[in-house]
Amino acid sequence: MTYKQEYYIIFTIFIRRTIFTIVIITLSRITRKTLPSNEKLTIYECGFNPLETPRLPFSIKFFLIGILFLIFDLEISFLFPWCTTMNSLKWTAFIRMTLFLSILTIGFIYEWIKKRLEWE
Repeated sequence: MTYKQEYYIIFTIFIRRTIFTIVIITLSRITRKTLPSNEKLTIYECGFNPLETPRLPFSIKFFLIGILFLIFDLEISFLFPWCTTMNSLKWTAFIRMTLFLSILTIGFIYEWIKKRLEWE
């Protein structure tokens, strides 16, 4: 293949995808059953109405639960690669992951004792 033929193929794929996208969007707008209501068009941010006064009281517990979820959910991104390559790793990797999980467990027990995981 020549240099121009390679770019021609890329260009034709780009044109086909653009046409396909336009056709799909047009068909979806033509065949939709109803128009969106005013409530569906409003802004939504964490259950608060952004058009009211911003000085409304809110529970900080919502944000604390979110942060705790991120901290304890982040362990999955470390555990999954470790589990998939566990057979080829050495004992030092096992010890490191055991240390990581023990620190995470201690943090979880601390949050449980302090009753930070309860919504009340």
